[in-house]
Amino acid sequence: MERMDSWSSSVSRNSLTLSRRISHHVDDDIESESVSEAGDIGDRALHSRRHSESSSFHMPNSNDRTTATGVIAPIPASNFVSYGMASGQLMNPVSLDEKVGPEDITNESDQELPKILNYASCLIHLAVFGILGVLTRYLLQKLFGPKIAGVTSDQTILYPDLPSNMVGSFLMGWFGVVFKEDISNVSEHLAIALTTGYLGSLTTFSGWNQDMLELGVSGHWLFLVLGFLIGLFLVAFSIIFGVETAKGFKWLLSKLKMGSRSQNHSSTVNWKVAKCTHHLSVMVVLLVMLGLLWGISCALVAMEFKHGGSTAQLWFACMVGPLGVWIRWLLARLNGRGIGRNGLFKWIPFGTLIANVSAACVMAALATLKKSVNNKNCDTVVTGIQFGLLGCLSTVSTFAAEFNAMRESMHPWRAYLYAMITICVSFFFGILLYCTPVWKM
Repeated sequence: MERMDSWSSSVSRNSLTLSRRISHHVDDDIESESVSEAGDIGDRALHSRRHSESSSFHMPNSNDRTTATGVIAPIPASNFVSYGMASGQLMNPVSLDEKVGPEDITNESDQELPKILNYASCLIHLAVFGILGVLTRYLLQKLFGPKIAGVTSDQTILYPDLPSNMVGSFLMGWFGVVFKEDISNVSEHLAIALTTGYLGSLTTFSGWNQDMLELGVSGHWLFLVLGFLIGLFLVAFSIIFGVETAKGFKWLLSKLKMGSRSQNHSSTVNWKVAKCTHHLSVMVVLLVMLGLLWGISCALVAMEFKHGGSTAQLWFACMVGPLGVWIRWLLARLNGRGIGRNGLFKWIPFGTLIANVSAACVMAALATLKKSVNNKNCDTVVTGIQFGLLGCLSTVSTFAAEFNAMRESMHPWRAYLYAMITICVSFFFGILLYCTPVWKM
C-alpha cells in the first residue's frame, strides 16, 4: 500500500508539473498572438464577432473526470453550457437542446451583411478614410515645413513626415487602443476605417526611411542615426501619451455619465449600426464620397499634370492611395500567425513588417528611377506613387501600437528587437536599391 501511495503521489506531482508547463506555454502563445495583433488583424476582423457569437465556453463541474495526466476528459454534451460573449458579458446559460424560434433566426440574419457586401463595405470604408489620411498628412507636412512653421526639413533629423507620424500615433492611442472596443460596438467597419484606413495612411514608415536614406547618402550619418533614434522615441512617447490621456478622458466620461444617470433616468440614444439596412445606407453614403473624391482627384490631376508640382502629385497620390491601404489590410492577416504549422515567432507581426519593408524598398527603387529619368511628368507620377500608394502601404501608427503592446508584455525586449528588425532590414535593402545604380556608374 505504501508503494502504491508513493507511486500515486509521484504521478500526481508529475501531472501537476506537466499541466503547469502546458498552461505556461499556452499562456505565452496567447500573449504573443494578442501582442502581435495589437495593431491590426486584417480581414479576420470581419469574422471575429461572428466567431465569438458562435463560440461556447465550458465551465467544469463536479461531473468532469480528470485523468492521470491532468487533462479533463470529455463529458456528455448535455453538461455543456453556452455563453454569449459578443457583448463582453456572460449571459444566461442556454441548453443545447433548447429550440430557437424562427423569429430569432430572422432577426439574427437581418443584422449581418452577405459576405461579398461585407468585404465591399470594408474596402469602401478603407478607401475613403485612406484618402482623408493622405490629405491630412499633406497638410501637416506643409504646415510644419520650411515655408510656414519651419520646423521640419529634408536635411535635418526632424524629417517632413515626423508631425504626421506623431499625431497619428497619438490618435492611435485614443481610437486604436482605449476606445477601439467602444467604436467596434458601434460599427466594426468604422473601427477598421479609423485605425487601418485613416491613421495607417496618416502615418508612413517608407517616407521616414527614405529621408534617412538620403541623409546617409549625403554623408550626414550622425543625423541618420539620431533621426531613427529620436523618431522612434517621439513616436513611442506619442502613443503612450495618447493612451494615458484617453484613459483619463474615459474615466471623466464615466463619472459624468454616472452623475447624469443619478439625476435623469431618460433613455440614451443607440448609435450601433446593427441592421442590414443601416449597413447598406452607410455603404451608399461612403460610396458616393469615394466617387466624389476620386472624380475630383482625376479632374485636378488632368488640369495640373502638365504643370507638375506638389498639387498634381497630391491628387495623383489620392488616386492610388486606397490601393496601398487595401494591400496593407490584406497583409495584416499574417499578424499573430507565426511561421509554419507550429506558428513560430507568433509575437512578430509579419503582416506589418512585410508592408513596411516592402514599401521602403519600392520607395528607394522609385527614388533611383526618378533621379535617372529626371523628367517633370515622371516626377509627378513617381512622387504621387511614393506619397500615396507607398505612404499608405507602410504605417507608423500600427507599428507604434505593436511596439507599445510588446513593451507592456511579459517580454519587453521584444519591442526593441522588433523595432531594430524593421528599421535595419528596411534601411539595408533600401540603401542597396538606392545606391547600387550610383556605384555602377
